[in-house]
Amino acid sequence: RRERRRQRGPRLPRTPRHKEEAMADREGALTTMGATEKSAESTGDPLTAKSSLLKQILEMHVVVHPLVLLSTVDHYNRVAKDTKKRVVGVLLGTRSKNVVDVTNSFAVPFEEDLKTPSIWYLDHNYLETMYRMYKKVNAREQIVGFYSSGPKIKENDIKIDELVRQYSVGHPVFVVIDVRPENEAIPTTAYASVEEVETQLSSSDEPKEIKRIFKHVSSAIGAYEAEEVGVEHLLRDVNDPTVSTLANQIKHKMTTLNALRSKLAETKTYLLNVLDGKLPVNNAVVYNLQEIFNLIPDLNVDDLVNAMLIKTNDMHLAIYCAALVRAIIALHSLLNNKIQNKREDDGLTTKENAAADPESSSPPAEGAGKKKDASSSSSTKENGTKDSSAKKK
Repeated sequence: RRERRRQRGPRLPRTPRHKEEAMADREGALTTMGATEKSAESTGDPLTAKSSLLKQILEMHVVVHPLVLLSTVDHYNRVAKDTKKRVVGVLLGTRSKNVVDVTNSFAVPFEEDLKTPSIWYLDHNYLETMYRMYKKVNAREQIVGFYSSGPKIKENDIKIDELVRQYSVGHPVFVVIDVRPENEAIPTTAYASVEEVETQLSSSDEPKEIKRIFKHVSSAIGAYEAEEVGVEHLLRDVNDPTVSTLANQIKHKMTTLNALRSKLAETKTYLLNVLDGKLPVNNAVVYNLQEIFNLIPDLNVDDLVNAMLIKTNDMHLAIYCAALVRAIIALHSLLNNKIQNKREDDGLTTKENAAADPESSSPPAEGAGKKKDASSSSSTKENGTKDSSAKKK
């Protein structure tokens, strides 16, 4: 054994070098993490934490899919059609950073007293059962909020938000879906609840209480490729095929302009209320208005006015040429249609004349045939007599 040990040489250390380095790195990482946590705790400010949370909530973007709109309209037509009631349901979907995709929903039994809004009822047992069943079908879909047929926020919505908060993953969203057929704007309006400190209007400005209020969140209508195909298939029965594409585009433009006019009127009403002291100043709204005013072009510059006139004239020339070409093509097709109808009428008249005089047309043909046969037979007889007389001679 001694000879073998001498041949092998000295023993290596039992602990490998890479393990020691990994342990050292791990200890260093833990110490740095602890140091950062301590520094964050030491420098952490509840006001900054709340402001960052509020910023994350206000930066949320809600995307409502067509299936949710269809199910909401069906829920309203089954339960509260031709009444002053509203319907409430739960929204299901997924979250990706600040984007909330609302892909599915289900209705929930809901009742409220129209005279006393503080009296309301929502069946949370039914909510738990339905969510358990939906989770078996698609485990990725989670409760992301709730919806209401509105068309405006009610007093009980903040209490419903507190109830839905117990089941939702993350911060729940509240979507008001306007089911009225006369509404031509985007039917969805999204909100999120945040905490706000209500202060007394006194010299000390002492905080009165902390309450929850709804803040507006951006929303849009989106769909996957399969959903777009299904929606187009459903719209085949709704759209009028006789209406041209240009008419649809003009209708959409008019709808957009009407919505813009209503938004401008709402902005004017808000600014007048702020000037009269009826509403407090919202800095976010004022900043947005300032950005809008900065984006408006300055029409006092001559170069800009000339450029806009040239561009407008070019567009009007293209529209005028397109209208001329369309009118010429329409006249050409009209003339072709008239010529074709005249030819068809002439063919029908000849057929009618032939059908009206069947005796004058068919018997002469038979008589002529008989005369031709008789003449041919007589000629053959004369030829035969001539040949026989020639032979006798």
